[in-house]
Amino acid sequence: MVRVTGKNLKEFINDNVDNTSIIMADDFKAYRKLRREFNHKYVNHSIGQYVNGQVHKNIVENYFSLLKRGINGIFHHVSKKYLHRYLTEFDFKYSMRKADDSIRTTAILGNIEGRRLLYREPSSPEEAA
Repeated sequence: MVRVTGKNLKEFINDNVDNTSIIMADDFKAYRKLRREFNHKYVNHSIGQYVNGQVHKNIVENYFSLLKRGINGIFHHVSKKYLHRYLTEFDFKYSMRKADDSIRTTAILGNIEGRRLLYREPSSPEEAA
């Protein structure tokens, strides 16, 4: 398991987050270095603050709760190679959590139109899309 430090957290965020994004976090010490390069808003859990105006972590905590239940309860293991596919599935589930079944079904069917299920590794980037 990797120990989260300010340095590796900053590197990860620099590699994966657009620098015009607003980062909302808690008062974890490793996040402090982000304030120089990002619009970093935070809540101070150490003083009992969980919401500060529009700033909170409720959405990301709800998302990770759904993700962890899915991985631990359904999949049991997720390989790094396919992690992006699992995250895409949970992004869809979370985004559509308030939609009724007919809207969700229509969205799913719209996403599979023109695609084939392949039981082999794709031979080109176009096949992988």
